[in-house]
Amino acid sequence: MNLTLKKLNMKKVKYLLFSSLFLILYVTKTANAQEQLDEYLALAVKNNPAVKSAYAQFEAALQKSPQVTGLPDPTLTVSAFGRMIETRLGTQEARFSFMQMFPWFGTNKAKSEVANLIAEASFQNYLEVRKQVIFDVTSAYVELYALTEIIKLKEEDLKILNAYKELAISRFESGKAPMVNAVKVDIQKDAALAEIEWLKEELEPIQTKFNLLTAREVQSAINVADTLFIEDQNPLLENEMELLENHPSIKALKQKEASYGYQEQVAKKEGFPNIGLGLDYSIISKRPVDDLERNGQDAIMPMVSLSLPVYRKKYRASAKEAQLMEESLIHQQESQMNSLVNEYQSALYELNKAKKQVALYDRQIKSAAQANKLLVSGFSNDLTDFDEVLQMNQDVLMYKTQKIEAIKNALIAKANLEYLLSKSENNENEY
Repeated sequence: MNLTLKKLNMKKVKYLLFSSLFLILYVTKTANAQEQLDEYLALAVKNNPAVKSAYAQFEAALQKSPQVTGLPDPTLTVSAFGRMIETRLGTQEARFSFMQMFPWFGTNKAKSEVANLIAEASFQNYLEVRKQVIFDVTSAYVELYALTEIIKLKEEDLKILNAYKELAISRFESGKAPMVNAVKVDIQKDAALAEIEWLKEELEPIQTKFNLLTAREVQSAINVADTLFIEDQNPLLENEMELLENHPSIKALKQKEASYGYQEQVAKKEGFPNIGLGLDYSIISKRPVDDLERNGQDAIMPMVSLSLPVYRKKYRASAKEAQLMEESLIHQQESQMNSLVNEYQSALYELNKAKKQVALYDRQIKSAAQANKLLVSGFSNDLTDFDEVLQMNQDVLMYKTQKIEAIKNALIAKANLEYLLSKSENNENEY
């Protein structure tokens, strides 16, 4: 009795140790795979030309505010030649006129708001480009993983076919099966070799795309993870509508909409006069007359000027243009939101569908593998036709390939959901 209990306890200990070791390996593999991908994403975010271009456009937009809020250059007029004016105090030798124009009150502030909002919209465009590049890199990485794994499956299948050929020849030599079975294996081997070659050729453009996205040399080697896993929990599915509204493409349109609200104010304020303040200074020479009070005294005269915005049509048209653009951007937001919701629903469907497919293929692989063993055993004992063995082997290979494709689809759908719903808004240090 005690011996039996000890054996049971030992089995429990071994099971727990094995389970713990498997969990550690699983977590380690998952972490390593994510670390590899994160390194490539960091490279892309830092060096991708599209990202760098978008950020340069944002920095350029920041330079707009000082331009639109600066005062116009002052004017200086000098008159010192020709027949000058004779005054009571003397002859005018030279005249200097200085004038500085100022826009109507609040005009520059409204212009500054327009420029700042456009710059904020440009920053949101930059964030969207980053997110798109992150999605593209992730998708290319997942495609490389899927192709690499399928090639491995095909190569492993070649070994299985070689074993089947030896079995077929052995059965032929013992007079229990025709030689045509070995020929059938050769046909499948040729097809498998051709598929492997095609798949390797298919890898090349994806590798090129991946290296270009990460701004590396086209022929650079890529470290693809041995295993990629699908998380049980769907990413960021709480408050999805709120998260979609915070998508950079939506926020950029909101900033542009607000900028046209201020642009309308600018148009109205530009319909008011500009105010000019200046100074007129004249150099007067002395008259050859005694006892003339303030003889030769220079003349100083402050000046005020006003522009006369009498041509009102252009100001009304500018304000109307701003109103219509604001309305257009409201409709653009609605259209873009509809597109994001539709894309979100599609990505969520693809993710859930792929998860169910992976579970289905796991069951089918297990059952097909058992059936395959029974068929091979039956062929060895003259109970099964060799065609059934080959067909079942192809079925096992098909289920394994479809499982990898389903994993690929799930990971791409997950990446798309993260692109649509990412909480890391305005976070430049995400990678």
